[in-house]
Amino acid sequence: MKHEVRLFFTALMFYTRIPCPKWVDHSAEYLNQCTKYFPLIGWLVGSASALVLWLAMFIFPASVAVILSMVTGILITGAFHEDGFADVCDGFGGGWTKSKILAIMKDSLIGAYGVTGLALILLMKFSLVSAIAQQVQTGLLFGILIAAHTVSRLAPVFIIYFGEYSREDASSKVKPVAKKLSAINFVVAIVIGLLPIIRLQSPWYWLILFPVLLATWFLYRYFYKWIEGYTGDCLGATQQVTEIIFYLSMFVLWKFI
Repeated sequence: MKHEVRLFFTALMFYTRIPCPKWVDHSAEYLNQCTKYFPLIGWLVGSASALVLWLAMFIFPASVAVILSMVTGILITGAFHEDGFADVCDGFGGGWTKSKILAIMKDSLIGAYGVTGLALILLMKFSLVSAIAQQVQTGLLFGILIAAHTVSRLAPVFIIYFGEYSREDASSKVKPVAKKLSAINFVVAIVIGLLPIIRLQSPWYWLILFPVLLATWFLYRYFYKWIEGYTGDCLGATQQVTEIIFYLSMFVLWKFI
């Protein structure tokens, strides 16, 4: 149990800005093992975002409440995944070789592709969550946000398990990132990641997993084509994209089923 607690706090420290005990460190071994708790971080971020959204809607217009909810998620994670998405936009948008793409993604400066991509994905998220908040009751709203944050954090776990870390990037000084995942931990991550779908109390919501998995597969193939693997930024971008896919798929589901 003590070992699992340490793994959870390692995940909490790496994927969020929430303070952790001083005895938690960035051990590569623990980082690889704690990947199974990545979807659990989605539970925490999604719950906090949903709570702020619900409370803010008592006072402010829905649009303001949604922005406050998004800010909450960004503050908790330190814009960890948004930063990865922006880097991927810059790298794959401005680079035409593996070495150039990786070099651009490591650059701390953000370029036109990154600014444009980040602005569009945040605008898309704001529009989708605003529409959802105005259409559903509080209980379902909580369930949807938790499911979106959790399932979108399960998607990168698939890339870690089935994919390979980019060799050229692995030989340089980059941010620590999980690169290995055992079969048992992969199953644990899947169980944690799928539990929020059960809470939505409708079998139709399981259909949302298909477009999310399809988007994950497409992103993995795209990353492999250009850099022969993935990086931490690629995982962050996958989380952001699949969260949007989750919301979009939900509207399609509501419209046709």
